[in-house]
Formats: sequence, structure tokens, C-alpha cells
Amino acid sequence: MDLLVAYQTELLAAVAILIVIFIYIIMKRKTAISESQERIETSEPKEPVEIKEKEITQKELIAQVKKEEETVEISLDGKEEGNFGIEETVPDKQEVKAQTKGIHKREVPPHAKIVKEDFQEFSGQRILLAEDNIINQKVIQGLLADSGIEVVIANDGVEALEILQKDNNFNIILMDAHMPRMDGFEATRKIRSNPQYDHIVVVALSGDTASDDIRKMSEAGMEEHLEKPLKMDALYDILYAYAPVEKDETAGASYSELNVDEGLEISGNDSNFYNEILREFIVSYKDAHEIIDTLIKHNKLTNADQILLDISGVAANIGADKLHNTAVNLKTSLKNNDNEKSRLLFDFKEHLSNLLKEIEQYLHAKS
Repeated sequence: MDLLVAYQTELLAAVAILIVIFIYIIMKRKTAISESQERIETSEPKEPVEIKEKEITQKELIAQVKKEEETVEISLDGKEEGNFGIEETVPDKQEVKAQTKGIHKREVPPHAKIVKEDFQEFSGQRILLAEDNIINQKVIQGLLADSGIEVVIANDGVEALEILQKDNNFNIILMDAHMPRMDGFEATRKIRSNPQYDHIVVVALSGDTASDDIRKMSEAGMEEHLEKPLKMDALYDILYAYAPVEKDETAGASYSELNVDEGLEISGNDSNFYNEILREFIVSYKDAHEIIDTLIKHNKLTNADQILLDISGVAANIGADKLHNTAVNLKTSLKNNDNEKSRLLFDFKEHLSNLLKEIEQYLHAKS
């Protein structure tokens, strides 16, 4: 009892402190609830706070602005040439490449300054121009006038798709990136989703040259990009790179004796020079099998060896590998038994006769 009396004062003090703390907490909660309800009920903006708990750095502010810009959809009327501002799902780049497997690009050789007349090289080609600006339409039409290139006009992406549905015989589509109704991006994605258009090259027309803009064009399925205002050299390079190469119906033809591709390659791809060699071969060796047969029968093997040496070399140069091999074997057999020589001489005659016929066919097709 004496102990309780001794600590009575301290216990009363502790209880008083606890009561004060409890009252303080209750008052703080009531104050917070009151302020929260006041913020909800009032629509008047509060005065800006001069001192913030945490200052936002310039770098953080720029990042926040960029993030907000990316979420804003921009309506394009066909006149803008700035940032695309398009948030749409685009096909995977690898998928686009697979869909355009029918397109072949060749290297553009160095050339002098391009003039209007140079476009006559692409006479007969057909281009679909998807462009809503009438002035730009007239500029391209004027540039390609008298070139023999047919230019078909579509005023937007919708018209471009309608034209393709009726006629897809185009090599290149010059696609304005920004057009009303349907822009170049959506139109290109629809084109790339249709395998019937795999042979058509889509070239973007736009003043946007930033790396991100070029990437968006590529991801949409546009193979190339032409910058506005259009430059003649750039357009020529595109037309040259993707112009279909006319196949020589005689080159690589299915001949059993004459390999035209090999012969042309050895001749430096100079078809006139190659044809001249073939004509000379006919004149020089059309009776070679009879001459060699006579020389062998009269045991003039040295003379036969020399003729076979010449024929084997020329045959290799014109792409007549079978005759070349047979001539080499017959030349080697001149020192061997008669049976081997007789068989090889017969083979030589057959290969030479068939080769002469194929050369005549080839030269006739070229004339």
C-alpha cells in the first residue's frame, strides 16, 4: 500500500499524457476527413503552392511531356508533314519481309546528274500515285511525261485500294504518308496483308525524315522513302532499283549442250561478243568430227591432237562443257587403244552435232 501511494503521482501523470495523445489523434483524423470532404465538394482550383515537397527536375518534366504526347491521337487531313502521332498496331517487320518476297532490288550504279529524258529507260512501266495534293500530282506527272511510264492517280488510300482491286498490274506505288479518309500507313498495311500485291513496291512520299518516322514507314510495309520536295535523282534511283529486269528468253534456255549463262559470263555479259564467238565456232568447227576422223585413220595424231586442243578451249569459253570434256578425253585417248578412240570419236560427233543445232536455235531466237 505504501508502494502504491509512493508512485501515485507518476501513474496519474502517465494517464494524463495518454489521454492527451488520444485526444490529439482524434482531432487530427477529424481535421483530415474535413479537408478531404472539402476538396471533393468544391470545384474551385486551389491557389498554386509556392513551395513543393519535391521539386520536379527539367529532365523529368520533358519525359512527362513526351509521354503525354504519345497518348494523344492526332487527326491528319493530308497536309501535315511532321510527327505522325499514330498509335496503331503494326505488323512485325519480319512478317512484312516475308510478305514482300516477290520484290527484287538491284544495285544502282553510279550515274551523272539525272535529267527528265533519263526516265525513258523505264518506258512501259506503270506507277500508282496515291497523293491528295493536286500540285504534287501534277509535278510527278510532268516529270514523267513523255517517258513512256503510265501514272495512275489515287487521291487517298481508299481510292488506291479500289484501283488495286480492279487492276494490280503496277510495279511501284508512290504512297503519300498523310492523306484524308485513309492515310498511307493504313493503306500500305492493307496492301501488305494481301499476297496478290506481293510484287508491288510501296514507296513512301513524305517530308518526315527523322529516324523514328522512317522506322514507322518501314514497319507499315513501305520498302523505300522519297523525301518531299521530290528530287529527280532519288526518284530515278528508286525506279532503277525496283524496275523488273526483262528476262532474255534465250538466256538460260533449256539446252542440253549449250550453257548460255556460263558462256555469257565468260564473255563479260557482252551478248554481241558472245554471239560473234558462236557464229565463228559454227564456221570453224562444223566439219571437225570428219576432219579428226580422217586424221586418226591416216595416223596423223599430232594434227588431230592440235584440233582437239583448240576445240576443247573454245567449247569451254562458250559454255559447251560436254563437248569440252569429250574433246579432252578423245585427245588423251589418241595414245591408247583403237576401241577407246572409236567410242570417244562417236561421242564427240554426237555432242558436236547437237551443239551446232542448239547454237543455230539460239542465234535464230536472238535475231
